[in-house]
Amino acid sequence: MNYYEVVKIGDACLLPQISELYGLEGYELQPVKAHDGGRNVVYTCEKKGSDAKILRIAFLNDRSREDFLGEIEYIRYLFEHGGSISDVINSRKGNLLEEITHNNHTFFICLFNKAKGKMLADNNYRYREEAPITEYYYNCGKVLGKMHELSKGYTPVHRRHSFFDRFNAENINNLIPDSLTLLKVKLVKLLNTLEELDRNQESFGMIHFDYNDGNYSIDFDTGQITVYDFDNSCFCWYLFDLASLWTQGVGWIQFEPEAGKRKKFMDDYFEEALKGYRSETTIEQSMLDKIPLFIQVNLMENIVDAFEVMRNNGEEATCDEELSYRIKCLEDDIPYMGFFHDIYSCEEPFEYEERDMI
Repeated sequence: MNYYEVVKIGDACLLPQISELYGLEGYELQPVKAHDGGRNVVYTCEKKGSDAKILRIAFLNDRSREDFLGEIEYIRYLFEHGGSISDVINSRKGNLLEEITHNNHTFFICLFNKAKGKMLADNNYRYREEAPITEYYYNCGKVLGKMHELSKGYTPVHRRHSFFDRFNAENINNLIPDSLTLLKVKLVKLLNTLEELDRNQESFGMIHFDYNDGNYSIDFDTGQITVYDFDNSCFCWYLFDLASLWTQGVGWIQFEPEAGKRKKFMDDYFEEALKGYRSETTIEQSMLDKIPLFIQVNLMENIVDAFEVMRNNGEEATCDEELSYRIKCLEDDIPYMGFFHDIYSCEEPFEYEERDMI
């Protein structure tokens, strides 16, 4: 079942039932354009005089009821303890998660409050005029630091999966084409390195696992960031989210031709983001020294996700320029996404020649 089939079923069968379950009578529901590999059909729900909502219909069978309960339990915990989070809404039955079965297929339904503001991309990557861009960097770190601090005290009833449930040698071997032998070797080596790291309360817990400017909105009156889309949340090292915070900064300077200037900008950007992060939680320098390692882990996640999407869509495995670039960085042990390396081109950022999979 794909996105367009679900939209068709939704219009005819699902949305009337969902409106009844959540009291959405009178709301205008509009589907949000899906991204490649999306697991959900998402609608905006708007009604004059009422707060806007976001409806999510999950249709793939790769997650269980327990997975969803673990996700929304974590969201509600963060919200109730002061996290800047888009909260999940109870149905009329008092449930955070609802299920609808149609033609022997189960759809999992969640409704969320729509975050105030809008995404940075929808504002053409312009920050609010009366504030310096460093405020945004600081706030990105601060919101993430608050989530991590709360996670350190989180004990779930419904436990989400852990990093190694998805990232392990067996899954890598089954997913990555045999033509990419060196990549498989490097990924397993990276996993072995991670296996040796501490997993204590201060370093390892529930994280967002997809922290980037596509998954939060900004109130351009105040600068407040509200986070959503915890679809990938799992138990992992907090450093994974911090490495994601580092990688999202490259967009501000990716067209600069001089590597030295790119390096200076990234150092300053991440220093400001870390100030925000440390205003909410603590992190030892010995952990921060592992940021380059977790940038590689971010690359691994990007690569695995790309091949998972191709598999789920029934597509033949291919490597475009962006995927080939990520693979090259891992195969050749090039740090920092190659951003300061000769492989990087400011004219074609993060692209490399396509690979023949045969």
